[in-house]
Amino acid sequence: MTLPLPVAVDAMGGDFAPDEIVAGALRAHDEHGIPVVLVGRPEDLTDCGGLEVLPASEVIAMDADPGSSVRKMKDSSLVRAAEAVRDGAASAMVSAGNTGATMASALLRMGRIRGVSRPAIATLLPTPGGKPTVLLDAGANSECSPAWLVQFGQMGAVFSRDRLGIAEPRVALLSIGEEPGKGSPFVKEAHRAMTDADWKDASFVGNVEGRDLLTDEVDVVVTDGFTGNVALKTLEGSMTALMTALLTSLGERPEAAEAAQTLGPELDSLYRMFHPDTYGGAMLLGVRGVCIISHGSSRSLAIENAVRAAAEMVEADVVGHITEAVAAPNAD
Repeated sequence: MTLPLPVAVDAMGGDFAPDEIVAGALRAHDEHGIPVVLVGRPEDLTDCGGLEVLPASEVIAMDADPGSSVRKMKDSSLVRAAEAVRDGAASAMVSAGNTGATMASALLRMGRIRGVSRPAIATLLPTPGGKPTVLLDAGANSECSPAWLVQFGQMGAVFSRDRLGIAEPRVALLSIGEEPGKGSPFVKEAHRAMTDADWKDASFVGNVEGRDLLTDEVDVVVTDGFTGNVALKTLEGSMTALMTALLTSLGERPEAAEAAQTLGPELDSLYRMFHPDTYGGAMLLGVRGVCIISHGSSRSLAIENAVRAAAEMVEADVVGHITEAVAAPNAD
C-alpha cells in the first residue's frame, strides 16, 4: 500500500505502550508497506526498527482529564500526532491512548469538517456470515439532538461505503422496538427527523433493537454516544464471557477436550471474528483528517490493523466523501 504521507502512530498511548505499539507499527510497515512515523519520547523508542520518530516529550495518562490535558500538554504525543495530520506531515493518526484526549486532540488540532455539528465514533460490530455493522456514536457525545443523529447516519453511511464496500447502506435507529412509536421522546423525534432526511446513496429503514446489532439486518446503526458506548461494552463483555465459558466447558472432560482439537480451527476463526483487535479500532468521523482510536488494551495486532484501516480510509478519501455528504454552510 502506497501513501503520500506516513500514518502518525502515538507510540506512548495504551496499556502496553510503547513496546506493543511499536511492534504493531513495524508489522504494518514491514508486512503491508505502509509508511509510519512514531510519535513519542525518543529515549523510550530506541528499538523502533528504523521507523522515523517525531519527538514529543509529554504523555497524557489514560485517566487524565481530556480537555485540560490537551490544552496544557502541547508537546504530548497525542497532540503532536494530530498536529502532524493538520500540518500535512502525516496522512492519518492512530492512538490507543486516552480516548477522550484522542478525540479532543483531533478536534482541536484538525478541526471539524465544515457543516458537521459534532464528530462521532464509528465502530465495527462483527456479523457472522456477513459484513460488519457500523455503530455510531460509540462514545463521543453522551447527549445528542435528533439533527445530530441524522448527521451521524449520513457519516456512517459514507464510512460503510468506503470501509466495507456497501453501495447503498441501510441506516437504522437503535430503539426498544421496531415500531416508529416505540422509544423515548428523544428517540421518537429522532425517528421523525431521520425519516424526513435526504439520504442520497443510502436509506433509512426505521428502528432496530439491541438484539439486531450482530445481525445483517442493517448496515449502520445510529444512537447517542452514551447508549452506543454502553451497547458496545455490553457486547464486548458478553462475547468475552461466552468464549471463556465455551473454552472452559471444552476442557472439563477428556471427550470434550478431544472434540476441541477437531473444532480448533473453527473456534479460532470465531475468536478472531469477535475480538476487537481484528478491526484495529474505531474511526472518529467528522474531523478534517483520519483518526483511528484503538482500545486501550491493544496489542501489536490491533495496532497493525488500526494502521491498515487508517491507510485504507486515506486512500478511499473518506474525509472528502463525508465533506460532500454533510457539509452545509450554516450548520451549527
